[in-house]
Amino acid sequence: MANHITRHIPNTLTSLNLFSGCMAAVFAFEGHYHLALLFIIVGAAFDFFDGLAARALHAYSPIGKDLDSLADMVSFGVAPSTVVFSLLREMPYPPSMEMMESYFPMAGFLIAVFSGLRLAKFNNDTRQTTSFIGLPVPAHALFWASTVAGFHPLLTDGSVHPLVVVAVVCLSSWLLVSEVPMFSLKFKDLSWKGSGNKLRFLFLAVCGVLLACLQVKGLAACIVWYVLLSTMTARHTGDRH
Repeated sequence: MANHITRHIPNTLTSLNLFSGCMAAVFAFEGHYHLALLFIIVGAAFDFFDGLAARALHAYSPIGKDLDSLADMVSFGVAPSTVVFSLLREMPYPPSMEMMESYFPMAGFLIAVFSGLRLAKFNNDTRQTTSFIGLPVPAHALFWASTVAGFHPLLTDGSVHPLVVVAVVCLSSWLLVSEVPMFSLKFKDLSWKGSGNKLRFLFLAVCGVLLACLQVKGLAACIVWYVLLSTMTARHTGDRH
């Protein structure tokens, strides 16, 4: 009986990730960006713990793997897409773009498309067992949700052109499927001399400062810091996977 229950724990956590992603999308459509961000964070937590539970309980299954990708697609692909879609609908457009105003927000769904490509690539890329190639979809989703939640007044008062937002969407979408090496935050041990731990501790220390100083905006800054640190480290070490 115990084994029958425990083997369903990872899939239950994955399903909660999926539910969180659906809630994030609903709040994004309604313009409640802080709540959308909250549920994306909750989804990311469930995404972390379902893998942890599967390893601890040895409860692996093909269904679990497929369900995990589907849940991630919703929580970290569709949800941030709806955040950007809703933002682009709110933003003021110059007279020269009035004819495109109804269609331009659809560009936000490029995030869903490239997130799907990223997940498919990850599932079939044997090089990504201990690190990542390209920006992980949870980090990408957190970047957009925190950017819109934290900078919403600036983004909707006419200070930022909608084309700038779409340009960043294109750049971040490219990062998802790029060959840029990204380090993993998985610790094998907590020692300073552990493999890659100095880099992880440096990242987390700076993130602590950014979050303390910038709060919600700091989360977006943490993702930018992650990309920059990964890029600088890969170039320095000559790591091209």
